[in-house]
Amino acid sequence: MAEAVRSSRKRAAEREAERRQLMEGMKQTRDQLNYAYAQFNIYSDPDLVDACVYEINALQSRYSYYVRQVKALEAAREGTA
Repeated sequence: MAEAVRSSRKRAAEREAERRQLMEGMKQTRDQLNYAYAQFNIYSDPDLVDACVYEINALQSRYSYYVRQVKALEAAREGTA
């Protein structure tokens, strides 16, 4: 019984560590996205504007990935609670 409780606590701690890591990734990506938008608003050269658009799209995809991962982790936690 005690082993099951220890194992459950360990899994919960691992999920929380993963959640924190995902949230940090989201924050970093959001900061990078804000910077990319700022650069987009500054540049007038078509090549630089294109580069900003590609970077913004890539960062939006990364942010969406983090959101899906956090939601999946939350759903898994609710399913085991």
